[in-house]
Formats: sequence, C-alpha cells, structure tokens
Amino acid sequence: MKNKIEQLAGLTTEWRTMTYNWRDHALYALAVGADGSEPQYTYEKDMQAIPTFGVTPYWGTVNVTPKLPRPTSIPVMIEEKLQPEKSYVNLDYEFLYHKPIQPVKGTFVYRDELTGLFDRGEGRGMAVRSQVKVFDEGGTLLCTNRCTTLFPTLGGYGGEPMARRESRIPDRDPDLVCPDYIGKAQNLLYRLTGDTNLVHVDSEVAQSRGLAGPFVHDLCAFGYVCRLATQALFPGQPEKLTRMYAAMKTVLYPDTPVALHLWKLEPGKAAFRLVNQTTGKAILDKGEIDWAE
Repeated sequence: MKNKIEQLAGLTTEWRTMTYNWRDHALYALAVGADGSEPQYTYEKDMQAIPTFGVTPYWGTVNVTPKLPRPTSIPVMIEEKLQPEKSYVNLDYEFLYHKPIQPVKGTFVYRDELTGLFDRGEGRGMAVRSQVKVFDEGGTLLCTNRCTTLFPTLGGYGGEPMARRESRIPDRDPDLVCPDYIGKAQNLLYRLTGDTNLVHVDSEVAQSRGLAGPFVHDLCAFGYVCRLATQALFPGQPEKLTRMYAAMKTVLYPDTPVALHLWKLEPGKAAFRLVNQTTGKAILDKGEIDWAE
C-alpha cells in the first residue's frame, strides 16, 4: 500500500471551465439561506456575489467543461485508485478570496491538485490535502480552495505525520450569536449549485455510508457562515472577505435550527463556531474569518 500511496504524488485533475450567470449566483444564495431581506444576493440589479460562490468548482458538475456526470475531485480519484474499505470524510476547508467574483456572468478556469498526504497512524487514517485555484478567463486568480479529507482505513503506512491545528476560539461567551435555519429541502437546493454527490439525495447511498439519510453538504454550511458573518461583521461589503477556515465536525441534516457563534479577536479577524441548536453540537468548529478593514 505504501508504494501505491507514494505514487499519488503530483496527482491532478484536468483543467476545467465553469460558466455562470446571475441566476447561478441567485440560486447559490438561496441554497445558503438567503431570503428577501438580502436582495443584493438574489436580484440581478446591483447584484453582489457571496464570496463562497467560489467553492462551487470544487465539487461542481453543472455548466462544467469537460462534462462531468458526478463530482470528480482529488479524493474521488484517490478512492478510485486505492479502493479503501471505507470512503473518505471531510476534515476541514480553507477558502482564500483574492478578487471579487463578478456576479452577472463569467467563467471559472481551475483544476484540483494534490498538495499533501499525511499518516495519522494505524486506525486513525490518512489525510489528503488538495487545492483548487480558481481563475477567470483572463488569468486573474479569484480564489483558492484548500480541502483536507480523511481516509479512515489507510493510516499506519509510515508516511509524514499530520500537525494538530489549535483552535483560536476564546474561552468565553461569543460576542455575537446569529440564529438561522437549515430548510427541509436545503440539501436538494444546494445540490442544484453543482455538487451532485448521491449521498445528498439518495437514501440508500447515504445509509450505506452509515448515515441516517441524505444530509446537507459541508460547503452549504460553510456558505451559511460566509453569508451570516458578512452580515454581522462587514454588512453590505462581501468583497472585504479575505479568508475563511473551518473544521468539519458533525453531520448536518435538513430541517435543523443552527446558530453562528462569533468571537471578535482583533481588527479584521474573528473566530467562529456553527452550532446545531437542537443538539448543541458544533457542525463547523475552530472557525477563522479574516477581512480587510
């Protein structure tokens, strides 16, 4: 197995393009919880982009060339090559926002590339880091997506260990609490933005993974945080966002009340946790958000 894992070095997808227009932005906004109180995200007049629209290429299958029937990312490619006993799960996600995305129409140019493999030890799995840099057609870098996924049964092969990431959340009550709600069809709505992975729509597929049923995409929750944090920290100015990071902790199902807990750290920096209000458990944790003052 070690030889097979070492041969993954340099793995990339092909270059892809994704075209979009204002309707795609409006659909994304609705999928991450926007409503009529935020017309700048859903009405093409004076429209603004929610920055995390830039994550959609990572798992995207809609308006993509070459055509993709299912999401094909680095973790999917590794699963196909190594055939592990258990499928991967998402550990964390980092989003860097370099230039504002034009909301009315445009084209993303991107590919996914393997950037790191980490051995967490026997019984603790192998972590895979990959990166998707998203450019416009003129070659301007708009955003960078960095994802870490875990293959639970592939650890203990003698690879590089993985450093622990400490939380920046202070040991005190949050400065701001922003309640919201994950709709009964939120997984179906977010799926229309391009992540057509069957675990989010097919009960049999989801239950074969040990889940209660179709669940909400991790990046849908990530988008909720972006929208809510923008509203709370720099309202009406989403272009100020520069970076978001979060660790994925618990599965989020439709029809769930949530709350974003925010801690102000210093000018232009905050920590966050997205909490399931029914269970009290963190959905996204160790969150960090940076913006230009």
